[in-house]
Amino acid sequence: MNAPAENASSREAGAAEESRPSLAVLLLDPSFWADWASVVGLVGLVVVFGIAQPVFLSVANLQALLLAAAILVVLSIGQTFVVATAGIDLSLAAAVMLGAIILGLVDAAGYGIFFACVLAVAATSAVGFLNGVLITAGKIPDFVVTLGTLSGVTGLGLILSGGEPIMVGSTFLLRLASGSFGPLGYPVWVAISAVLVAHIALFHTRFGVHLLATGGQTESARSLGIGTNRVKIAAYTISGFCAGIAALLLVARIGSAEPQINTSLLLNSVAAVVLGGVSLFGGRASILGPAIGALMLTALVNGLTLLSVSAFYQPLAVGAIVVLAALIMRYQK
Repeated sequence: MNAPAENASSREAGAAEESRPSLAVLLLDPSFWADWASVVGLVGLVVVFGIAQPVFLSVANLQALLLAAAILVVLSIGQTFVVATAGIDLSLAAAVMLGAIILGLVDAAGYGIFFACVLAVAATSAVGFLNGVLITAGKIPDFVVTLGTLSGVTGLGLILSGGEPIMVGSTFLLRLASGSFGPLGYPVWVAISAVLVAHIALFHTRFGVHLLATGGQTESARSLGIGTNRVKIAAYTISGFCAGIAALLLVARIGSAEPQINTSLLLNSVAAVVLGGVSLFGGRASILGPAIGALMLTALVNGLTLLSVSAFYQPLAVGAIVVLAALIMRYQK
């Protein structure tokens, strides 16, 4: 008596099996490689560098690699929120520099390292907020606005510092840079925490839904009552906040606030985001993907250094990765 039901279940199961693409089809699908570009690239680099230079896989080097990647992971998260709205933040590296300078100046003035850290993060968040307001209220393209704040914030940092590095001899920052919990250093735990919080915010909150809707179909999102301008302002503010956290990690690592922009931070943050499967056209995002992309780019530089490849060639390799990332974007669904 149950034969018809069993036959129907069998047909549904067979249809489900037929609808699943085979492994061969997946491997031949360019969008599959686009989605998993950062993972495939990271695994490939680990295998190649591990064979070419066994020191690459040593515990000490892997720990150093993770520490070096922490700053880029945090920045890539901030860039992800902006890119998910179909925007881009070119002022990230300048905001990091400004945050570091403010931290150094406030600490040197004797106000304490904790107040200095809070003020530094507040300043970089304000830069992000300003970007968002100018883009939404001023109806100015994000590229133009963030390019302008890149220049303006750079000038402000140079004026405040007088173009001279500021030494920061903080016990707190020293512990942050050199301390560890278990096998991982504190900066790595900061990056992991940022990844977890960002993932929850993007995929398990109403704000995340509104963010992806704003980036995917702005007009449709607005017609549904979503405050797209507020969402974009929030995204750029988050990017600025991440730049402030990165500034703290950077000052802790080098022990001083340098009035120089590390343009590779901007370049690599964009490359990590794209390699992580985030669409530059908005509406599609990931947090773990860009984090893995940041690890991949850090592993590339680390491996080339261990192989004694000239530093002159390393930017060339990273640039090739950026171009490859742009090509990958063509195949994302």
